[in-house]
Amino acid sequence: MSIVVTGATGHLGRLVVRALLAADVPADGIAAVVRNKEKAADLVALGVEPRVADYSRPETLKDAFRSGDRVLLISGSEVGQRVAQHTAVIDAAKAAGVAQLAYTGVLGGPEADFDLAAEHKVTEQAILDSGLPFTFLRNGWYHENYTENLAPVLEHGAVVSSAGDGRVASAARADYAAAAAAVLTGEGHLNQAYELSGDTAWSFEEYAAELSRQTGRTIVHNNVPAETHRSILVGAGLPEPFAAILVNVDAAIERGLLAGTSGDLARLTGRPTTPLADAVAQALKG
Repeated sequence: MSIVVTGATGHLGRLVVRALLAADVPADGIAAVVRNKEKAADLVALGVEPRVADYSRPETLKDAFRSGDRVLLISGSEVGQRVAQHTAVIDAAKAAGVAQLAYTGVLGGPEADFDLAAEHKVTEQAILDSGLPFTFLRNGWYHENYTENLAPVLEHGAVVSSAGDGRVASAARADYAAAAAAVLTGEGHLNQAYELSGDTAWSFEEYAAELSRQTGRTIVHNNVPAETHRSILVGAGLPEPFAAILVNVDAAIERGLLAGTSGDLARLTGRPTTPLADAVAQALKG
């Protein structure tokens, strides 16, 4: 039996593997499902077992899992293709007889009504239909969604959104990774759903104020109409479909759908979630 992390060379996957190692899981008890073995060289050097497979090529997934494995299915990044990709993983996991299938979905689960949630809801239902023992990790927003690309914010002195006074209960990517490691190594998590989010919800006005405090510069929040926001994002080089998704997310934020602070994330990790100010400080360090 191994603990298997899919998408292990992605930002979240790498952090999950390292969280497992930090939790004293032996490296040879961890398997990393990757599309490119060369990109997993750092994980292999740690003693982690590579298993090469691709969500989009179901035939490659038949050897990705073993009977009794505990598996983390990290959701794919290709919007519009994820239902087919996730279904292929679920089918392979069921055929192998895994002991647990944990899945990184989105805050709100079946109640989330914004566009980005649609494929997550279908995936959760497919896992339920499979009959596999499951754990739903309904991740909220990552601090890094905002802090990883501060250059245009600092250049223009403005945080731009169409979320109004909406609030975001984000947490660090590492917090979510630690929660995933906890449910993969602990007991009592089978057939459970966790609503994961930061301990504190913040507004974009507060985010701009925090950036101002840490940079010593005046950073404002420009709240703009949705169509203007979409045009700004497209003008910055984002593909039209992705820009539309981000604007739709801001509409969900305005309606309070990403502001929930259930406390599940802190309870799973056994510590408070990372404050937004810490993530800002880390990003400004470069």
